[in-house]
Amino acid sequence: MKPSGELFEEESGRVQTVTEFTRRVRELLKGGLPAGWVRGEISNLRAQASGHFYFSLKDAGAQLGCVLFRGDAARQSVVLKDGLQVLVYGEVDVYEARGQYQLIVRAVVDHGVGRLQQQFDELKRRLAAEGLFEPAKKRALPLAPACVGFITSPTGAAVQDFIRILRRRDWRGRLVVLPAKVQGAGAAEEMVAMLRTAQESGLFDLLVIGRGGGSIEDLWAFNEEPLVRAVAACTVPIISAVGHEIDTTLCDYAADIRAETPSAAAELISSQHLNCVERVLNAGTAIEDIAAMRLERARQRLDHARSRLRLLSPAAQIEQNQLRLDDLANRLGSALRHAVQERRERLGQARARLAAASPERRVQLESHRLLALWKRLESASPQSVLKRGFVLVRDEQGNPVARAAGLAAGRQLVTEFADGQVRTRVE
Repeated sequence: MKPSGELFEEESGRVQTVTEFTRRVRELLKGGLPAGWVRGEISNLRAQASGHFYFSLKDAGAQLGCVLFRGDAARQSVVLKDGLQVLVYGEVDVYEARGQYQLIVRAVVDHGVGRLQQQFDELKRRLAAEGLFEPAKKRALPLAPACVGFITSPTGAAVQDFIRILRRRDWRGRLVVLPAKVQGAGAAEEMVAMLRTAQESGLFDLLVIGRGGGSIEDLWAFNEEPLVRAVAACTVPIISAVGHEIDTTLCDYAADIRAETPSAAAELISSQHLNCVERVLNAGTAIEDIAAMRLERARQRLDHARSRLRLLSPAAQIEQNQLRLDDLANRLGSALRHAVQERRERLGQARARLAAASPERRVQLESHRLLALWKRLESASPQSVLKRGFVLVRDEQGNPVARAAGLAAGRQLVTEFADGQVRTRVE
C-alpha cells in the first residue's frame, strides 16, 4: 500500500509548492497580457521613502493595484494625487511574496489626454466595425521595391534616421521624400493630399507614412478619420511608422503593416532587400523555403527567449526586490511603532505603581497628623486660655495663686492677661 501523498502525486501530477505555482501564474500573465493603456481614478496613493509610488486605479466596477517605480516616476509631468482621473500605460506583473497581481506603470497622462484616448477608442471601434482594419485586406510588401515614397516632414529627425539606416544596410532602391506637415492644424489634410498625389503618379512600389514620437496630441493628425480612410484605401502597399514603440495610431491599423518607428520601417524595407539579395545569391527555390523556415523558427525561439529573458532580467529581479524591500520596510516600521507603544504603556504603569508606593505620600499623612496634634496642644496651652478671657494671678515669687484663702491684705500680686501683666494689691 503506497502512502497517501505518493498516491496523490501519481494520480494528479507533480505537487507544486506555493512559490512554483505563483511563478507559473506570473509567467502566464506576463506572457499572455501585453502592455497597454488603462483609464481610471487614483486612490490610496502612497509615496515610499525609496521614491516609488503605490496606488489603486479604480472605476465604478473594479480596482487595480499599481506601482510606479522611482525611475519611471521621475519622467512624469503629471502630479499624482487621490481622486485624479488618469490614463496609465504599463504591463501586468505578480508580486510573488504576497501572491497578488499589479500593474507596473511606465507612463501617466492626465484627464485631458484621457478624453483624446476616448475619442481614439470610439473612432477605432467605429472604423473596425466598417471592416477598415480587416487582416484580409492587408497586402504583402513587395520583395524588392525599386522606388519608395516617404510622406513625412522633411526637417524632422525621423527622415534623417530613415535615410541613414537605408544607406548603412546598402539598400539599392530610390527614395523620394514627400513633404507634408505631420503635426498641428491642417496636417492630416496635407498628408491626404500627398498620398493622393503619390498614387496618381504611378512611380512608387511602396509608401511609408510616419514621423517621430511625441505625445498623443502631437500624433493626433494620424488619428483623424480622413487620413485613416485614405491610408486604408491606398492602392500602393503602405507602411505606417509613427512614433515610438509604445505609440499606436489608427493609421497603424489601416496600413498594410505597422513599424514601431520610422527607423524600424527602414530596417524592414532594407531587410526585404537583403533577403532578395540572399535568395539571388543562393539561386534556388528550395533554399528560399529552407531559409524562410529557419527564419521563422529563429523568430519563435527569439520571442520565447525574449519572454524568458524579460522575466529573468536583472531589471525585473531588481523591481521584485524593490517591492520586497518596501514591504519589509513597512512591516519593520509597524513592528517598531508597536514595540515603542508597548514600552510606553509599561513605563506608565510602572510610574503609577511607583507613585502609589512613594515615601512622600506617607510623609504628607504624618505631617497632617502632627499638625492636628499641635493644634490640640496649642488649644490647651496657658496662652490659649488667657486669650479666652481668663487671667493668671501670681505672687511676688512668681508662683501661681490658685485660691483666695490665705491672702493677707496689702500683699502684692501680679495679674497676667493675654496682652500683658498688671501689678495689684490685696485690700
